[in-house]
Amino acid sequence: MNAIQPTRSNRQPLPPRRMVPRTQRRQQHHSYQAIVGETTAKLTVNLVLCAAAITGLSQLLPYHLSQQGKLREVRAEVRRTETRVKDLRADFSRSFDPGQAKNVMHEQSYRVDPTQRQIVWEDRGIIDDN
Repeated sequence: MNAIQPTRSNRQPLPPRRMVPRTQRRQQHHSYQAIVGETTAKLTVNLVLCAAAITGLSQLLPYHLSQQGKLREVRAEVRRTETRVKDLRADFSRSFDPGQAKNVMHEQSYRVDPTQRQIVWEDRGIIDDN
């Protein structure tokens, strides 16, 4: 039972190896060259596009910085104008207030309220020769 059994030849002969013709080897070599050429072309185009993008950004950066400076100036001017408008609105509402009419009239003209007397101060230090 444990004896070695004689081997039977149930094996089938291997099919003969097919030889790849030389023309197919050349085609594979040519296809690798095509892939290398295509990859090189893609890299070249991408490098040119990157260079153009970098050049464009380098030209836009000074323009962007100058625009930021102008924007700061405009914002400062807007703040000054807003305070001026606020003061003018307050003065405008004061000008049309009936209770403040006499004060406004006194400020804006040389006329004085008829019920008041105008006081003129004289300097006693100056002596007239007359």
